Amino acid sequence: MARLLEARRPPGKPRGAVAATWPVGEMIGLPIFAKKPILPIMSTMNISLPESLKSFVDEQVSQRGYGTSSEYVRELIRKDQDRQRLRGLLLAGAESPLTSPVDAAYFEGLRDRIRKASKPRRGE
Repeated sequence: MARLLEARRPPGKPRGAVAATWPVGEMIGLPIFAKKPILPIMSTMNISLPESLKSFVDEQVSQRGYGTSSEYVRELIRKDQDRQRLRGLLLAGAESPLTSPVDAAYFEGLRDRIRKASKPRRGE
């Protein structure tokens, strides 16, 4: 391992500078499990909840296997983001121009195109 790090040391840098030169995630030769994960920078947000909502959150954390109330709230926010993205896609689809009907003939045409595309061509 020392030879690997020595070989990766930048020219003109002393031996002790190797570890400080590259972040752990960029070290060549280490298996993925040995690399330090890069965690996103977290910001803090304080929220005030009435006791009934706090009790509900605490109950969800314990019943659904979350480690903390923050994990539960983060998941709720991610689900809301997904819901909003889906709503945007549905609205964009509803505003798009009409196409030919999607019926059995449409799907048979798709199957034919896939069959033709998957057949080996001569000379391949």
